[in-house]
Amino acid sequence: MLKPRIKEIMKKKGIKQDQLAEMLGIKQQMISSYVRGVNIPSLERAHQIAHYLGCKVDELHEYIPDEEG
Repeated sequence: MLKPRIKEIMKKKGIKQDQLAEMLGIKQQMISSYVRGVNIPSLERAHQIAHYLGCKVDELHEYIPDEEG
């Protein structure tokens, strides 16, 4: 399972969803869906987000192994 960390990184950088959406040329609702984990950005979009947030692509999500039992 992937846990989105975009919100956490945005907060540290002082960037709001509408600001990031404007930088990327997309709607704020799409950023919201990424933050909530409803949608996962494409690899290209993930690179763009990471660029604007000043982080690495692999920092945008945290991998959490599924519990089996």
